[in-house]
Amino acid sequence: MNDALFDVSDRVVLITGGSRGLGAAMSLGLAQRGARVVIASRKLAACQELAARITDSGGHAHPLECHVGHWETLDAVVDAAAARWGRLDGLVNNAGMSPLAPSLLETSEALFDKVIGVNLKGPTRLTALAATAMARTGGGSIVNVSSLASVRPTPVTTVYAAAKAGLNALTTATAIEYAPVGVRVNGIICGTFDTDAASGFVRDPDRLPDILRPIALNRVGRPEEIVGAVIYLLSDASSYTTGSVLTIDGGVAS
Repeated sequence: MNDALFDVSDRVVLITGGSRGLGAAMSLGLAQRGARVVIASRKLAACQELAARITDSGGHAHPLECHVGHWETLDAVVDAAAARWGRLDGLVNNAGMSPLAPSLLETSEALFDKVIGVNLKGPTRLTALAATAMARTGGGSIVNVSSLASVRPTPVTTVYAAAKAGLNALTTATAIEYAPVGVRVNGIICGTFDTDAASGFVRDPDRLPDILRPIALNRVGRPEEIVGAVIYLLSDASSYTTGSVLTIDGGVAS
């Protein structure tokens, strides 16, 4: 029997970067529990494939092409997501990218703009648009997917870490701004998960011992292990939670 406290059935949730990795796990996990998921990413074909998989198994999903770094296109993205089932109840700002540069000096302006655009600029605009749409139908919940790099920055991830730290600040500020209209905003700081994007190092037997050394659970996360937190933050179970950032990293030592 499902616990009504964690019920997400019929809630319409827009998930950016929703066709692969953590986003795909969220899309599948929410749809399996009755949510109506709008799967958005740059690759429409990948969104269509996952949406078809969900609908073929009896769930509700809608694919949507979206490049979160393109500010001027995001109004149409939120409008389309809200129009599909007549409302928008949730947004998961999950899309992200973390390309590396040899050094800070060798970081180009184009690379800087790309990393900030996808990890911070896009979520900023989507939050404003989605919160406005949610307010029209009684409120909702926004979840920002951040990274351990935001609180443990290293020279390898300087710009990415700065962008994700900005996302944490965005979470706090917008939680205050949109509380009066019934929209909650929270974040998840993710540690290392076994996704395709991270496969280059988490599946490398030579590098894995160094990755596992600071993790108390002595393993990397499975993508589906983020689903419980997302359900909590999108459901009434977290009705008195806003402006919070939950860390899911397997217990990384200080």
